[in-house]
Amino acid sequence: MDICKTHENASKCSVNTMECFMVLSTQAQKVSIATLCGLFGTLCIFENSLVLYLIFSSPGTRRKPSYIFISSLALADILASIIFVCSFVNFHVFNEINFSKEMFLLQLGGVNTSFSASLSSLLLTALDRYISISRPSEYKLLMTRKRAWIALGVLWVTCATIASLPLLGWNCCTLNSTCSELFPFVDDKYLSSWICFIMVLLGCIIYAYTHVLWRAHQHVAYMEKYQVQVGKQNTRMRMDVMLAKTLVMVLTVLVLCWSPILVLMIYSIFARLSNHLRKVFAFCSTLCLLNSMVNPIIYALRSKELYSSLRMVFSRFRRQLKAPEESPEVESTHKSSMIET
Repeated sequence: MDICKTHENASKCSVNTMECFMVLSTQAQKVSIATLCGLFGTLCIFENSLVLYLIFSSPGTRRKPSYIFISSLALADILASIIFVCSFVNFHVFNEINFSKEMFLLQLGGVNTSFSASLSSLLLTALDRYISISRPSEYKLLMTRKRAWIALGVLWVTCATIASLPLLGWNCCTLNSTCSELFPFVDDKYLSSWICFIMVLLGCIIYAYTHVLWRAHQHVAYMEKYQVQVGKQNTRMRMDVMLAKTLVMVLTVLVLCWSPILVLMIYSIFARLSNHLRKVFAFCSTLCLLNSMVNPIIYALRSKELYSSLRMVFSRFRRQLKAPEESPEVESTHKSSMIET
């Protein structure tokens, strides 16, 4: 289609031109995207719902600020998976364009809000661990439940406000400006601002976790050199080693999942994208969903408290499954004893 070949024509504010952004040309590509979204989305919803249940079913965990931040992370990842999968598959796989510009920007705002809130929750978790290891004696005074909930409120309002700016008027249709090559109706300057916001979040997360990792490494080196109390000190050293391993996993997954789409977004601002790169961007977008799927494994299920709660849930579930199987035997034993009597 000629209308899709030039950036100027593809940037026109018409619902019909949305077909230019449907870059999946073969059935195999559509099936692959649908499979990835279905698999990652289902696992993401199940894992994060399980994390929310484990946190709020235990009075000890739901009162701690660190678990309040993890529950916000789980909620954001659930919303991200639901909104992203529904809108992404509906647009790229089923090629559905029977909706208005406002409806598309509303869906895009929901996706941006949930993913931004997910990264912001990771930032609050990083700051929580940064304070706990840099100022351990003042941690309980600095990080209270009230401050944790206020921080979460500011976080979600900020993310929702930034994500709703295109719907409120900062779009290339209203401003008659240059549209993005990756998203319909999105202004290039807004996309640049959103990228800067995400880069700041990622930079703060990486800085905080790098500092925590460095402090943990220092403590491990100190404990290995000056071992005086064997029991308690070795336990603390094992905790620091486990924390260091967890943080390495956190940073690795975070960088691997977000780097490809951020690089392509930045490249699209300064240069034209080929159809091949736009297809690559569509597949790389599912990595954000993969990150939301991996988050509960890294942040929550590696926690001893949540892991013990998970084992209790599974053992209770096993007992409930065994109860119906044992009940007929109990009834038959009871009947035979009655006959003998």
